[in-house]
Amino acid sequence: MKIPVFIFFGLFLIFQLPAQERFDYFIPGPQPRSLAPENPEEVPRQYRQLFLGMSLNELKLALQRDELFIFRGDRDVSFIPIREETLVETTGLSFIRRAFFQLTGGNVFIMAFSLDTRLVDHYSVYTSLVSKYGEPDYLNPTEAVWESQDTRLSIERPLTVKYIDKKVFNSLIDASRTRDTRQLFMREDFLRDF
Repeated sequence: MKIPVFIFFGLFLIFQLPAQERFDYFIPGPQPRSLAPENPEEVPRQYRQLFLGMSLNELKLALQRDELFIFRGDRDVSFIPIREETLVETTGLSFIRRAFFQLTGGNVFIMAFSLDTRLVDHYSVYTSLVSKYGEPDYLNPTEAVWESQDTRLSIERPLTVKYIDKKVFNSLIDASRTRDTRQLFMREDFLRDF
């Protein structure tokens, strides 16, 4: 009969202590680890043997040699006359479903790779890029973006990896704005004629 008395008396003492005295120990949780390296690599301008700034002929040769792509030659090349650009669209094998290359002035300025979500997931691609290039410069639910002075690398949903030559892209945007402004003035002149 002594055991219940000691248990009761022990519980009585524990509940009589102030809350501060009962919980003196704090066990910290695990510290979140960043996937980013201390010295991240520069944002790349190339994927495998395909790189921004290469000519159309260099691109064709590189696609023919790369076993990840089913490049059919000139059948995969289109000319966009309105913008004076060339588009190369080809099918990929395994991890890459489709690949798109935009050229202006005869050189590649955008490379986009649509990945097969049955074989690779967004999180795996994201963590791979973070482990090489650090945390993204811009992040929202639809895309993660890494930028350098000359290059923009992004992952876009559902799962597309894009490389963009920022200097060429920005110059095309500026030219488009100039063209739009000129078009607006021409429209106003036209309307004044009535």
